[in-house]
Amino acid sequence: MFRVGEFIVCGTNGICKIVDISKLDFAGSDREYYVLEPVYGKGGRSFLPTDNTKVVARTVINKKEALALIDEIPSIEKISATNDKLREEKYKEFVGSGDCRNLVSVLKTVYSRKQERIAQGKKTTATDDRYFKMAEDNLYSELSFALKKDKDEMEDYIGERIARGAK
Repeated sequence: MFRVGEFIVCGTNGICKIVDISKLDFAGSDREYYVLEPVYGKGGRSFLPTDNTKVVARTVINKKEALALIDEIPSIEKISATNDKLREEKYKEFVGSGDCRNLVSVLKTVYSRKQERIAQGKKTTATDDRYFKMAEDNLYSELSFALKKDKDEMEDYIGERIARGAK
């Protein structure tokens, strides 16, 4: 169980601060809920049952974990899918999992596909663009939070760290 004051990654809300744990009477159910405030201004408060089993909710990674993840990026595999429908299902599953390694897999897959399509004179697909944006936003938000850096700095920071590690 999480505590008041903790920061968690919560489904599509991204990083949220737990501001309260309260019993709320929604639709006649007397359940306890985490009262959440998104860190990056994606709206007002939201509520998550403390006995939730459907929405991914976990603690935010710390600085040490964030740096280890960045160092691991070159070895994280792309998604292997034989067709567009299966690939989109994997994108949805991986982005919905909230797992940073899965987000990196989506980013690497889409980036690689984008390069291939450009080389063939084709445009990127709307599906690839949509999932790339979601994965990038979720990953950069969590890394910037853990590393106490501006989200806009993350792409350059990651590239520089990986380049230094490759030498």
